[in-house]
Amino acid sequence: MHSRRIPLLGLLLILAVLAAACGGKAGNTDEPLKSAGVLRVGTEGVYSPFSYHDTATGQLVGYDVDVARAVADKLGVTVEFVETPWDSIFAALEANRFDVVANEVTITPERQAKYDLSQPYSVGEGVIVTRADDDSIKSPADLKGKVAAENATSNWSEIARKAGARVEAVEGFTQAIKLLNQGRVDVVVNDSIAVYAYLAETNDTSVKIAGSVGEKSEQGFAARKDSGLLPELNTALDQLRADGTLAEISQRYLKTNASGAPTTGDEPARSHSTWQLIADNLWPLARAALTTTIPLTIISFVIGLVIALAVALARLSPNVVLSNIARFYISIIRGTPLLVQLFIVFFALPEFGVRIDPFPAAVIAFSLNVGGYAAEIIRSAIQSIPKGQWEAAETIGLNYTGTLRRIILPQAARVAVPPLSNTLISLVKDTSLASTILVTELLRQAQIVAAPTFEFFALYGTAAIYYWVICLVLSFGQSRLERRLERHVAR
Repeated sequence: MHSRRIPLLGLLLILAVLAAACGGKAGNTDEPLKSAGVLRVGTEGVYSPFSYHDTATGQLVGYDVDVARAVADKLGVTVEFVETPWDSIFAALEANRFDVVANEVTITPERQAKYDLSQPYSVGEGVIVTRADDDSIKSPADLKGKVAAENATSNWSEIARKAGARVEAVEGFTQAIKLLNQGRVDVVVNDSIAVYAYLAETNDTSVKIAGSVGEKSEQGFAARKDSGLLPELNTALDQLRADGTLAEISQRYLKTNASGAPTTGDEPARSHSTWQLIADNLWPLARAALTTTIPLTIISFVIGLVIALAVALARLSPNVVLSNIARFYISIIRGTPLLVQLFIVFFALPEFGVRIDPFPAAVIAFSLNVGGYAAEIIRSAIQSIPKGQWEAAETIGLNYTGTLRRIILPQAARVAVPPLSNTLISLVKDTSLASTILVTELLRQAQIVAAPTFEFFALYGTAAIYYWVICLVLSFGQSRLERRLERHVAR
């Protein structure tokens, strides 16, 4: 009896330890954010006053940003922000680039069916914004036949379209208001919170709130469906609402209380000097060009040239299979937009388990694109060399590889330099598309600075000058290279 009890007690002890361990793990799954120790947040970074970069410090700030930070503090975890354009923010969420979206995501039945949406942390209503001298629009019935500037994927876009307006797609509210100011559109439908914050920031008297669309708007965090994050998020939001933190953050950025909690004092709006703004951001823009735009261009072009040479030689190969594969590759690259290629590499591949960081993803997409276009340039340059050059090389005993390296390619390079230089200059400008997949290059940096200040012409103009200077330097290098290659031209 005694000898049997000892093993039995030992077995019971082991089972108890395993149960405790399993219980601990189950408890952790109830609080996935605390278990992970980090809250990854997707946000635009150019949507003032909700998500933007402070012009003085360069830090990411805003109503949604500070709410996310406060939630992370309540949960006792660190917070990481991933800046993403709005039109691709939900694709990035599905690709697990971050845990939640904090970017004034309006709670709608359609979104609730597809995503986990938290309790609202801001509440407003849909309003109609027109120019101050326009009295023709006062209600949704007056929108029929008008032109509205809206974000293509926002619920306000759908409301304007259903009311009969022709919707022009823009990246965000700030661009929409700018188009309205310029008389390019008739109306903007958006959340009252964003409109009041804009008016408080800019004191713009050229636009007005002309009416309401009768739609209440509630904004919350969005997570992947069945993520298990809602209990933690909602508990933290309840605590922040109760202790007045949401009201304080709301007053700081929106100059109104959008949380329903007690109101705190206003913070005075800051004024901006356009020339001072440009001066303050000359180095940040230059740094973005030096550390991201130029390296991205050089790396992608060099890899692209290697791909192009291989594809061009495959196109010239007598092997039918190899030649057709090269033709198909060129057809795909030249027949699809570069932006689509970027999205496939960055957003679509994670669905197949291939997750690539932003900068390498941009390099891959740009390199493949350069390879497709430059392959035809190199092929035509090689074919422009007289066949007699091949025959002469054969008579002196050079094989195919030696002929290419010593005779053909040096002469073909001289022919290919001008069109390849055009490809390189186009690539410099195409790198601006990398901002759509989270790469903070030159244009993205200009957007970051312009968002809270609404100084689009000043900042975009400065960015354009930087692009122009880079292209001038490349054009000068092209001329030097052409003169250097003159000595390879047959006389």
